[in-house]
Amino acid sequence: MAVFRSFRAFRPSVDKQALIPALPYDVMNSDEAREMVKDNPFSFLHVDKAEIDLPTGTDIYDDAVYEKAKQNLLKLETEGDLVQDKARCFYIYRQIMNGRAQTGIAGCASIDDYINNVIKKHEHTLAKKEVDRIRHVDICNANTGPIFLTYRKSNQINDIVNEWIDSHEPAYDFTADDVLQTVWVVDDSAVVSKLSALFESVPSMYIADGHHRCASAVKVGQMRREAEPDYTGEEEFNFFLAVAFPDDQLEIMDYNRVVRDLNGLSTDEFIEKISDNFIVAKQNGRFKPEKKHTFGMLIKNQWYSLEARDKIINNLDPVKRLDVSILQDYVLAPILNITNPKNDERIDFIGGIRGLDELEKRTGSDMQLAFAMYPTTVDDLMAIADAGLIMPPKSTWFEPKLLSGLFIHHLSD
Repeated sequence: MAVFRSFRAFRPSVDKQALIPALPYDVMNSDEAREMVKDNPFSFLHVDKAEIDLPTGTDIYDDAVYEKAKQNLLKLETEGDLVQDKARCFYIYRQIMNGRAQTGIAGCASIDDYINNVIKKHEHTLAKKEVDRIRHVDICNANTGPIFLTYRKSNQINDIVNEWIDSHEPAYDFTADDVLQTVWVVDDSAVVSKLSALFESVPSMYIADGHHRCASAVKVGQMRREAEPDYTGEEEFNFFLAVAFPDDQLEIMDYNRVVRDLNGLSTDEFIEKISDNFIVAKQNGRFKPEKKHTFGMLIKNQWYSLEARDKIINNLDPVKRLDVSILQDYVLAPILNITNPKNDERIDFIGGIRGLDELEKRTGSDMQLAFAMYPTTVDDLMAIADAGLIMPPKSTWFEPKLLSGLFIHHLSD
Protein backbone atom coordinates (compact mmCIF):
# COMPACT_ATOMS: atom_id res chain seq x y z
CA MET A 1 0.00 0.00 0.00
CA ALA A 2 1.21 3.50 -0.80
CA VAL A 3 2.47 6.04 1.72
CA PHE A 4 1.64 9.63 0.81
CA ARG A 5 1.91 12.15 3.56
CA SER A 6 1.54 15.86 4.25
CA PHE A 7 4.45 18.24 4.77
CA ARG A 8 5.31 21.85 5.62
CA ALA A 9 5.98 23.31 2.22
CA PHE A 10 7.97 26.39 1.48
CA ARG A 11 5.86 28.11 -1.18
CA PRO A 12 5.58 31.55 -2.82
CA SER A 13 4.17 34.50 -0.96
CA VAL A 14 0.87 35.49 -2.54
CA ASP A 15 2.37 38.52 -4.29
CA LYS A 16 5.05 36.29 -5.90
CA GLN A 17 2.71 33.47 -6.95
CA ALA A 18 3.13 34.17 -10.68
CA LEU A 19 6.78 35.23 -10.50
CA ILE A 20 8.53 32.35 -8.73
CA PRO A 21 7.10 29.14 -10.29
CA ALA A 22 8.91 28.00 -13.42
CA LEU A 23 8.95 25.16 -15.93
CA PRO A 24 11.12 22.15 -15.01
CA TYR A 25 14.87 22.56 -15.41
CA ASP A 26 15.14 19.88 -18.10
CA VAL A 27 12.82 21.38 -20.72
CA MET A 28 15.17 24.18 -21.72
CA ASN A 29 18.90 24.80 -22.10
CA SER A 30 20.95 27.40 -20.23
CA ASP A 31 20.66 30.07 -22.93
CA GLU A 32 16.89 29.66 -23.11
CA ALA A 33 16.66 29.87 -19.32
CA ARG A 34 18.71 33.08 -19.26
CA GLU A 35 16.34 34.63 -21.77
CA MET A 36 13.29 33.49 -19.82
CA VAL A 37 14.43 35.08 -16.54
CA LYS A 38 16.08 38.28 -17.80
CA ASP A 39 13.27 40.44 -16.36
CA ASN A 40 12.41 38.23 -13.40
CA PRO A 41 14.89 37.94 -10.51
CA PHE A 42 12.39 35.78 -8.58
CA SER A 43 12.08 32.95 -11.13
CA PHE A 44 12.78 29.53 -9.67
CA LEU A 45 15.10 28.88 -12.60
CA HIS A 46 17.67 30.80 -10.52
CA VAL A 47 17.54 27.75 -8.24
CA ASP A 48 16.95 24.90 -10.67
CA LYS A 49 19.33 26.20 -13.35
CA ALA A 50 21.67 28.32 -11.27
CA GLU A 51 24.34 28.45 -13.97
CA ILE A 52 22.32 31.32 -15.45
CA ASP A 53 23.69 33.50 -12.62
CA LEU A 54 27.29 32.53 -13.35
CA PRO A 55 29.50 33.52 -16.31
CA THR A 56 28.29 32.24 -19.68
CA GLY A 57 30.07 29.00 -20.51
CA THR A 58 30.19 27.77 -16.91
CA ASP A 59 30.00 23.97 -16.84
CA ILE A 60 26.49 23.14 -15.64
CA TYR A 61 28.00 20.43 -13.40
CA ASP A 62 30.55 22.74 -11.77
CA ASP A 63 30.51 22.86 -7.95
CA ALA A 64 29.77 26.58 -8.17
CA VAL A 65 26.42 25.89 -9.85
CA TYR A 66 25.11 23.84 -6.94
CA GLU A 67 26.39 26.30 -4.37
CA LYS A 68 24.72 29.13 -6.28
CA ALA A 69 21.46 27.16 -6.32
CA LYS A 70 21.67 26.79 -2.54
CA GLN A 71 22.36 30.50 -2.10
CA ASN A 72 19.48 31.50 -4.37
CA LEU A 73 17.04 29.21 -2.59
CA LEU A 74 18.11 30.51 0.82
CA LYS A 75 17.74 34.09 -0.41
CA LEU A 76 14.13 33.48 -1.52
CA GLU A 77 13.35 31.97 1.88
CA THR A 78 15.11 34.51 4.11
CA GLU A 79 13.67 37.48 2.25
CA GLY A 80 10.12 36.11 2.59
CA ASP A 81 9.49 35.38 -1.07
CA LEU A 82 9.10 31.72 -0.12
CA VAL A 83 7.20 31.14 3.13
CA GLN A 84 6.87 27.88 5.06
CA ASP A 85 3.52 26.66 6.36
CA LYS A 86 3.35 26.28 10.13
CA ALA A 87 1.47 22.96 10.03
CA ARG A 88 1.69 19.90 7.81
CA CYS A 89 -0.63 20.23 4.81
CA PHE A 90 -1.59 18.67 1.53
CA TYR A 91 -1.90 20.95 -1.50
CA ILE A 92 -4.47 20.53 -4.25
CA TYR A 93 -2.92 21.50 -7.58
CA ARG A 94 -5.14 22.02 -10.63
CA GLN A 95 -3.93 22.85 -14.13
CA ILE A 96 -6.20 23.77 -17.02
CA MET A 97 -4.73 23.69 -20.53
CA ASN A 98 -6.78 24.09 -23.69
CA GLY A 99 -9.94 23.53 -21.67
CA ARG A 100 -8.77 20.24 -20.13
CA ALA A 101 -8.22 20.07 -16.37
CA GLN A 102 -6.05 17.77 -14.29
CA THR A 103 -6.21 17.99 -10.51
CA GLY A 104 -3.67 16.34 -8.25
CA ILE A 105 -2.49 16.41 -4.65
CA ALA A 106 0.98 17.61 -3.72
CA GLY A 107 2.51 15.69 -0.85
CA CYS A 108 5.46 13.47 -0.02
CA ALA A 109 5.95 9.89 -1.21
CA SER A 110 8.13 7.31 0.52
CA ILE A 111 11.59 6.36 -0.71
CA ASP A 112 10.85 2.84 0.59
CA ASP A 113 7.84 2.62 -1.72
CA TYR A 114 10.18 3.42 -4.61
CA ILE A 115 12.75 0.86 -3.45
CA ASN A 116 10.07 -1.83 -2.92
CA ASN A 117 8.33 -1.11 -6.25
CA VAL A 118 5.10 0.17 -4.73
CA ILE A 119 5.98 3.20 -6.84
CA LYS A 120 6.41 1.66 -10.27
CA LYS A 121 8.74 2.79 -13.05
CA HIS A 122 8.64 2.45 -16.82
CA GLU A 123 11.95 4.06 -17.85
CA HIS A 124 15.64 3.46 -17.34
CA THR A 125 17.64 6.36 -15.92
CA LEU A 126 21.05 7.68 -16.94
CA ALA A 127 23.75 7.84 -14.27
CA LYS A 128 25.03 11.28 -15.38
CA LYS A 129 21.59 12.84 -15.07
CA GLU A 130 21.06 11.21 -11.70
CA VAL A 131 24.36 12.52 -10.33
CA ASP A 132 23.42 16.07 -11.31
CA ARG A 133 20.12 15.99 -9.40
CA ILE A 134 21.64 14.08 -6.48
CA ARG A 135 24.10 16.92 -5.98
CA HIS A 136 21.40 19.54 -6.44
CA VAL A 137 19.03 17.95 -3.90
CA ASP A 138 21.80 17.17 -1.43
CA ILE A 139 23.44 20.60 -1.48
CA CYS A 140 20.14 22.51 -1.48
CA ASN A 141 18.83 20.11 1.19
CA ALA A 142 15.50 20.16 -0.61
CA ASN A 143 13.35 18.62 -3.31
CA THR A 144 12.77 21.62 -5.56
CA GLY A 145 10.78 20.00 -8.38
CA PRO A 146 7.86 17.59 -7.87
CA ILE A 147 7.72 14.08 -9.28
CA PHE A 148 4.65 13.52 -11.47
CA LEU A 149 2.86 10.43 -10.09
CA THR A 150 -0.40 8.79 -11.06
CA TYR A 151 -2.64 6.16 -9.47
CA ARG A 152 -5.83 4.33 -10.35
CA LYS A 153 -8.55 6.73 -9.38
CA SER A 154 -10.22 6.61 -5.99
CA ASN A 155 -13.72 8.04 -5.80
CA GLN A 156 -13.25 8.74 -2.09
CA ILE A 157 -10.12 10.81 -2.70
CA ASN A 158 -11.83 12.60 -5.59
CA ASP A 159 -14.81 13.43 -3.37
CA ILE A 160 -12.61 15.01 -0.69
CA VAL A 161 -10.72 17.04 -3.30
CA ASN A 162 -13.91 18.28 -4.94
CA GLU A 163 -15.53 19.15 -1.61
CA TRP A 164 -12.48 21.13 -0.55
CA ILE A 165 -12.35 23.03 -3.83
CA ASP A 166 -16.07 23.86 -3.61
CA SER A 167 -15.82 25.20 -0.05
CA HIS A 168 -12.46 27.00 0.02
CA GLU A 169 -10.81 29.87 -1.80
CA PRO A 170 -7.60 29.04 -3.65
CA ALA A 171 -4.26 30.19 -2.28
CA TYR A 172 -2.98 30.81 -5.82
CA ASP A 173 -4.70 31.36 -9.12
CA PHE A 174 -2.56 32.54 -12.04
CA THR A 175 -1.68 31.74 -15.64
CA ALA A 176 1.78 30.60 -16.75
CA ASP A 177 2.61 29.64 -20.34
CA ASP A 178 -1.10 29.63 -21.24
CA VAL A 179 -1.90 27.14 -18.45
CA LEU A 180 -4.19 28.17 -15.59
CA GLN A 181 -2.49 27.15 -12.32
CA THR A 182 -4.62 26.96 -9.17
CA VAL A 183 -3.61 25.76 -5.71
CA TRP A 184 -5.66 25.11 -2.56
CA VAL A 185 -4.00 24.49 0.81
CA VAL A 186 -5.56 21.60 2.72
CA ASP A 187 -4.76 22.66 6.29
CA ASP A 188 -7.51 20.88 8.24
CA SER A 189 -5.74 18.15 10.23
CA ALA A 190 -8.77 15.82 10.10
CA VAL A 191 -8.96 16.06 6.30
CA VAL A 192 -5.20 15.63 6.03
CA SER A 193 -5.38 12.46 8.13
CA LYS A 194 -8.27 11.10 6.08
CA LEU A 195 -6.43 11.66 2.80
CA SER A 196 -3.32 9.93 4.15
CA ALA A 197 -5.43 6.95 5.23
CA LEU A 198 -7.12 6.75 1.83
CA PHE A 199 -3.78 6.70 0.03
CA GLU A 200 -2.83 3.71 2.17
CA SER A 201 -5.52 1.79 0.27
CA VAL A 202 -3.95 2.67 -3.09
CA PRO A 203 -2.04 -0.49 -4.08
CA SER A 204 0.48 1.19 -6.41
CA MET A 205 1.57 4.55 -7.69
CA TYR A 206 3.27 5.10 -11.04
CA ILE A 207 5.89 7.58 -12.18
CA ALA A 208 4.35 9.43 -15.09
CA ASP A 209 7.21 11.90 -15.53
CA GLY A 210 10.40 12.60 -13.59
CA HIS A 211 12.23 9.26 -13.37
CA HIS A 212 15.65 10.90 -12.98
CA ARG A 213 14.46 13.34 -10.32
CA CYS A 214 12.77 10.51 -8.46
CA ALA A 215 15.77 8.17 -8.54
CA SER A 216 18.01 11.02 -7.40
CA ALA A 217 15.73 11.99 -4.51
CA VAL A 218 15.67 8.38 -3.34
CA LYS A 219 19.46 8.10 -3.47
CA VAL A 220 19.87 11.26 -1.43
CA GLY A 221 17.51 9.75 1.15
CA GLN A 222 19.63 6.60 1.23
CA MET A 223 22.78 8.72 1.66
CA ARG A 224 21.19 10.48 4.63
CA ARG A 225 20.26 7.13 6.16
CA GLU A 226 23.86 5.96 5.89
CA ALA A 227 25.01 9.17 7.56
CA GLU A 228 22.40 8.77 10.32
CA PRO A 229 22.22 5.02 11.08
CA ASP A 230 19.85 5.65 14.00
CA TYR A 231 17.19 7.18 11.74
CA THR A 232 13.57 6.41 12.66
CA GLY A 233 12.02 6.49 9.20
CA GLU A 234 9.98 9.59 9.99
CA GLU A 235 12.68 12.11 9.04
CA GLU A 236 11.90 14.22 5.99
CA PHE A 237 14.80 12.72 4.01
CA ASN A 238 12.82 9.46 3.91
CA PHE A 239 10.28 11.15 1.64
CA PHE A 240 10.30 13.11 -1.61
CA LEU A 241 8.09 15.76 -3.17
CA ALA A 242 5.44 14.58 -5.61
CA VAL A 243 2.09 15.49 -7.10
CA ALA A 244 -0.26 12.52 -7.48
CA PHE A 245 -3.01 12.58 -10.11
CA PRO A 246 -5.81 10.07 -10.70
CA ASP A 247 -5.18 8.21 -13.94
CA ASP A 248 -8.46 9.23 -15.59
CA GLN A 249 -7.43 12.91 -15.59
CA LEU A 250 -4.15 12.51 -17.46
CA GLU A 251 -3.48 12.77 -21.15
CA ILE A 252 -0.35 11.53 -22.88
CA MET A 253 0.41 13.39 -26.07
CA ASP A 254 1.95 11.91 -29.19
CA TYR A 255 5.76 11.82 -29.38
CA ASN A 256 6.60 12.09 -33.06
CA ARG A 257 9.74 11.19 -35.01
CA VAL A 258 11.70 12.90 -37.79
CA VAL A 259 14.53 11.19 -39.70
CA ARG A 260 17.36 12.82 -41.61
CA ASP A 261 17.49 10.45 -44.62
CA LEU A 262 16.09 7.26 -46.16
CA ASN A 263 19.30 5.26 -45.65
CA GLY A 264 20.17 5.44 -49.34
CA LEU A 265 16.73 4.39 -50.57
CA SER A 266 14.50 6.25 -53.01
CA THR A 267 10.98 7.11 -51.85
CA ASP A 268 9.52 4.30 -53.96
CA GLU A 269 12.04 1.77 -52.65
CA PHE A 270 11.36 2.81 -49.07
CA ILE A 271 7.59 2.53 -49.45
CA GLU A 272 7.97 -0.87 -51.12
CA LYS A 273 10.01 -2.14 -48.18
CA ILE A 274 7.60 -0.95 -45.49
CA SER A 275 4.57 -2.26 -47.42
CA ASP A 276 5.40 -5.79 -46.33
CA ASN A 277 4.35 -4.95 -42.76
CA PHE A 278 2.11 -1.90 -43.26
CA ILE A 279 -0.81 -0.95 -45.45
CA VAL A 280 0.37 2.29 -47.07
CA ALA A 281 -2.14 4.79 -48.50
CA LYS A 282 -1.42 8.19 -50.06
CA GLN A 283 -3.43 11.01 -48.48
CA ASN A 284 -4.83 14.20 -50.01
CA GLY A 285 -3.80 16.23 -46.94
CA ARG A 286 -2.35 15.78 -43.50
CA PHE A 287 -2.85 12.51 -41.66
CA LYS A 288 -2.96 12.41 -37.86
CA PRO A 289 -3.52 8.91 -36.43
CA GLU A 290 -6.78 8.42 -34.54
CA LYS A 291 -6.28 4.84 -33.35
CA LYS A 292 -3.53 2.47 -32.25
CA HIS A 293 -1.23 0.84 -34.79
CA THR A 294 -1.73 3.59 -37.36
CA PHE A 295 0.85 6.22 -38.31
CA GLY A 296 1.09 9.35 -40.38
CA MET A 297 4.13 9.52 -42.65
CA LEU A 298 5.44 12.58 -44.48
CA ILE A 299 7.97 12.40 -47.34
CA LYS A 300 8.65 15.23 -49.80
CA ASN A 301 5.51 17.18 -48.83
CA GLN A 302 3.32 14.09 -49.32
CA TRP A 303 1.39 12.56 -46.44
CA TYR A 304 0.68 8.82 -46.22
CA SER A 305 -1.21 6.70 -43.73
CA LEU A 306 0.35 3.50 -42.43
CA GLU A 307 -1.62 0.71 -40.78
CA ALA A 308 0.26 -2.15 -39.18
CA ARG A 309 -0.70 -5.53 -40.64
CA ASP A 310 -2.20 -8.11 -38.31
CA LYS A 311 0.86 -10.35 -38.57
CA ILE A 312 3.01 -7.86 -36.62
CA ILE A 313 0.53 -6.85 -33.93
CA ASN A 314 -0.92 -10.19 -32.88
CA ASN A 315 0.34 -11.87 -29.70
CA LEU A 316 2.85 -9.17 -28.83
CA ASP A 317 3.87 -8.41 -25.24
CA PRO A 318 2.88 -5.04 -23.71
CA VAL A 319 6.09 -3.33 -24.85
CA LYS A 320 6.29 -4.84 -28.33
CA ARG A 321 2.74 -3.82 -29.18
CA LEU A 322 3.37 -0.15 -28.41
CA ASP A 323 3.30 1.90 -31.59
CA VAL A 324 6.73 3.35 -30.80
CA SER A 325 8.05 -0.24 -30.62
CA ILE A 326 6.35 -1.28 -33.84
CA LEU A 327 7.86 1.67 -35.70
CA GLN A 328 11.28 0.98 -34.22
CA ASP A 329 11.24 -2.78 -34.80
CA TYR A 330 9.78 -2.81 -38.31
CA VAL A 331 10.92 0.49 -39.85
CA LEU A 332 13.60 2.45 -38.04
CA ALA A 333 15.96 -0.42 -37.21
CA PRO A 334 15.65 -2.88 -40.11
CA ILE A 335 15.09 -0.43 -42.96
CA LEU A 336 16.63 2.87 -41.87
CA ASN A 337 19.41 1.34 -39.74
CA ILE A 338 18.55 3.40 -36.66
CA THR A 339 19.23 0.77 -34.03
CA ASN A 340 19.89 3.07 -31.06
CA PRO A 341 17.44 5.95 -31.31
CA LYS A 342 18.61 7.53 -28.04
CA ASN A 343 22.04 8.26 -29.50
CA ASP A 344 21.60 8.31 -33.28
CA GLU A 345 21.93 11.82 -34.69
CA ARG A 346 19.84 10.86 -37.73
CA ILE A 347 16.64 10.88 -35.68
CA ASP A 348 14.94 13.54 -33.59
CA PHE A 349 11.80 13.55 -31.45
CA ILE A 350 9.03 16.12 -31.57
CA GLY A 351 6.54 16.52 -28.73
CA GLY A 352 2.95 16.46 -29.92
CA ILE A 353 2.29 19.87 -28.40
CA ARG A 354 4.12 21.31 -31.43
CA GLY A 355 1.62 19.69 -33.80
CA LEU A 356 2.03 18.55 -37.39
CA ASP A 357 3.30 22.01 -38.34
CA GLU A 358 6.64 21.17 -36.77
CA LEU A 359 6.90 17.91 -38.71
CA GLU A 360 6.29 19.76 -41.97
CA LYS A 361 8.80 22.44 -40.98
CA ARG A 362 11.52 19.92 -40.18
CA THR A 363 11.01 17.84 -43.33
CA GLY A 364 11.28 21.09 -45.26
CA SER A 365 14.66 21.88 -43.70
CA ASP A 366 17.00 19.33 -42.10
CA MET A 367 14.96 16.11 -42.26
CA GLN A 368 13.50 14.00 -45.08
CA LEU A 369 10.99 11.82 -43.28
CA ALA A 370 8.48 12.29 -40.46
CA PHE A 371 6.19 9.97 -38.54
CA ALA A 372 3.10 11.20 -36.68
CA MET A 373 2.34 8.79 -33.84
CA TYR A 374 -0.81 7.79 -31.99
CA PRO A 375 -0.17 8.54 -28.30
CA THR A 376 0.78 5.89 -25.79
CA THR A 377 -2.06 5.57 -23.28
CA VAL A 378 -1.98 5.72 -19.48
CA ASP A 379 -3.27 2.13 -19.48
CA ASP A 380 -0.26 1.14 -21.59
CA LEU A 381 2.07 2.85 -19.12
CA MET A 382 0.51 1.10 -16.13
CA ALA A 383 0.44 -2.32 -17.82
CA ILE A 384 4.12 -2.09 -18.68
CA ALA A 385 5.09 -0.85 -15.21
CA ASP A 386 2.99 -3.59 -13.57
CA ALA A 387 4.79 -6.19 -15.67
CA GLY A 388 8.16 -4.80 -14.57
CA LEU A 389 9.01 -3.87 -18.14
CA ILE A 390 10.59 -0.75 -19.63
CA MET A 391 9.16 1.47 -22.34
CA PRO A 392 11.29 2.39 -25.35
CA PRO A 393 12.88 5.87 -25.33
CA LYS A 394 10.60 8.83 -26.06
CA SER A 395 7.34 6.92 -25.58
CA THR A 396 5.39 9.50 -23.57
CA TRP A 397 4.95 13.27 -23.61
CA PHE A 398 2.92 14.76 -20.77
CA GLU A 399 1.39 18.21 -20.89
CA PRO A 400 1.01 20.44 -19.04
CA LYS A 401 4.30 20.25 -17.15
CA LEU A 402 4.26 20.61 -13.37
CA LEU A 403 5.83 23.87 -12.27
CA SER A 404 8.83 23.93 -9.97
CA GLY A 405 8.91 26.42 -7.12
CA LEU A 406 5.25 26.09 -6.15
CA PHE A 407 6.14 23.67 -3.34
CA ILE A 408 9.59 23.04 -1.87
CA HIS A 409 10.19 20.12 0.46
CA HIS A 410 13.17 20.44 2.83
CA LEU A 411 14.93 17.23 3.82
CA SER A 412 15.27 18.44 7.39
CA ASP A 413 12.18 20.12 8.80
